[in-house]
Amino acid sequence: MIKDTTLEKCEDDFADMLGKWQTWLTVEKNLSKHTFRAYCSDVTQFIDFLSSHHSKAVSIGDLSDARITDFRSWLSNKAVNGASNQTRARALSSIKNLLKWMDKQGIAHNAAIGGVRSPKLPRKVPRPLEEGQAFRLLEEMPDDDWIALRNKALFTLLYGVGLRIDEALSLNISDLPRDGFLRVVGKGRKERQIPVLDQVVDTLDQYREACVFPETNDRPLFLGVRGKRLNQSVVQKEMRDLRRALNLPETATPHALRHSFATHLLQNGANLREIQELLGHASLSTTQRYTDVNAEELMRVYKSAHPRAK
Repeated sequence: MIKDTTLEKCEDDFADMLGKWQTWLTVEKNLSKHTFRAYCSDVTQFIDFLSSHHSKAVSIGDLSDARITDFRSWLSNKAVNGASNQTRARALSSIKNLLKWMDKQGIAHNAAIGGVRSPKLPRKVPRPLEEGQAFRLLEEMPDDDWIALRNKALFTLLYGVGLRIDEALSLNISDLPRDGFLRVVGKGRKERQIPVLDQVVDTLDQYREACVFPETNDRPLFLGVRGKRLNQSVVQKEMRDLRRALNLPETATPHALRHSFATHLLQNGANLREIQELLGHASLSTTQRYTDVNAEELMRVYKSAHPRAK
């Protein structure tokens, strides 16, 4: 959320407008909590920068009149303070989101923001587990109590269905697979149906039978030790512990299981369009990153096997 100290640096109508934008982000855009916090933090920092720059409370007019030099100075200031290209690119995206929303609402228009170039980002290649590593993780996980069975069910679901971690943790009992399919509401409230393997259903059933908390349709599927919805930070820690216990690489994360799902499907004959639908990607270009993974693996095998490469 926009901090109170920052709101004090805004005129009343601007502060009210920011509140409406935040409501739009959560209700209409359905942003994850992490993305919402990042957007608000970026806008807070820009408002603070403008307030210091103009030595007065920021108004809607100040945001509308912000020049290309203002945006560049702000980004340069962030770079001097150690912000990476990725952080600065996200910050600029946050401001563009606010300004675009203001424009569509007929509140104000900023002509300069379109001329601000985003910092260049290296093309990220997903880091999946090898098939053997993914199988070993799921097969050698402990299953001696309901917490261990919960972890096994969650990680099996992530690998078997390719969910984002927040999508999995948002599931309730009423969302359990039916007729072999799981219905998921992902980014932008886009719904998709994903086929579910019997092995995934079996691990979910084992966890549900062992769970000490009663089930109701609106109860979260994955629970923490106090019976509340499982927190993502707990999941990350569980994976770190498993990673050390099973001697898996540092790239073994909950999100890597989603990457592994997509990569292993591609390696075994699925086409990109099918994988795009299963992952819920809005753009095929996002899914095409997984072809880079295959190319990297092909080059690794080639260099290790070709006699002239030795």
